[in-house]
Amino acid sequence: MAGSNSEKLHQVQQFLMALQDTVCQALQQADGKGQFIEDAWQRPEGGGGRSRVLTNGTVFEQAGVNYSHVFGAQMPASATAHRPELAGRSFHACGVSLVLHPHNPHLPTTHANVRFFIAEKDGEAPVWWFGGGFDLTPYYPYEEDVVHWHHTAKSAVEPFGDDYYPNYKKWCDEYFYLKHRNETRGVGGLFFDDLNELGFEQSFSLMRAVGEAFLPAYLPLVERRKNIAYGDHERQFQLYRRGRYVEFNLVYDRGTLFGLQSGGRTESILMSMPPLVRWQYGYQPEPGSAEALLYKRYLKPQDWLGINN
Repeated sequence: MAGSNSEKLHQVQQFLMALQDTVCQALQQADGKGQFIEDAWQRPEGGGGRSRVLTNGTVFEQAGVNYSHVFGAQMPASATAHRPELAGRSFHACGVSLVLHPHNPHLPTTHANVRFFIAEKDGEAPVWWFGGGFDLTPYYPYEEDVVHWHHTAKSAVEPFGDDYYPNYKKWCDEYFYLKHRNETRGVGGLFFDDLNELGFEQSFSLMRAVGEAFLPAYLPLVERRKNIAYGDHERQFQLYRRGRYVEFNLVYDRGTLFGLQSGGRTESILMSMPPLVRWQYGYQPEPGSAEALLYKRYLKPQDWLGINN
């Protein structure tokens, strides 16, 4: 790996490891009881990571915050299918990915990821890009929470240009979409990939801004919803809807496919799965119920900030 490229990779790695530390510390404090257990791992083909998982906390039934840096002589098939010009290149890929599954059905599940790829081939210029985003999957949504989430997302990327929030929001709505269910996974947020048009420094700055916006987007929701009373009815609906998370990650998610095809650590890749889930044949919400409102209003793309009104 050339010197300047190695320096770029090192800068990104330092940020990502610090972000993992910051997020874990904040989530432990918000939970009040649970502690992250770190599991360091190595990949035989090259690289490794730090997987951190909190289970059975006060707030979080399961929370995973993972850092990984993997490299190899050949890009995995999932990446070259998306970017065929990368075939035959060596690669480095590093990122932080987190998934939080709370106990309380009134507090949404959430996912965030920020990542950097660089692919190289002798005699050719390196190809590099950033990606990432965060999205929210409520079971019993509150509009004020969704609006706060999207305001925070917009504020994170707005300094880089007026088009970034609407474009990345649309990309998120389209990416986290279950075609076989004809519904979004949740209420969206931001999603971006292949970011390099701003040059390295500005592209890196945008990725950092997204990573650093996650806690301000999510922690206020924790404080608002973690102590709301709920019963078995709400718990059973939460477990049923968690099944959609499993469906998306195993059928559509490029990150899951990349991790498995690149020889990443399976336990770390699949930490995104909910600890408990329930399946029910032919479920239909009762008309006029809170569950029906989720389907009617929240599982379709919305202009939550009224930008286009």
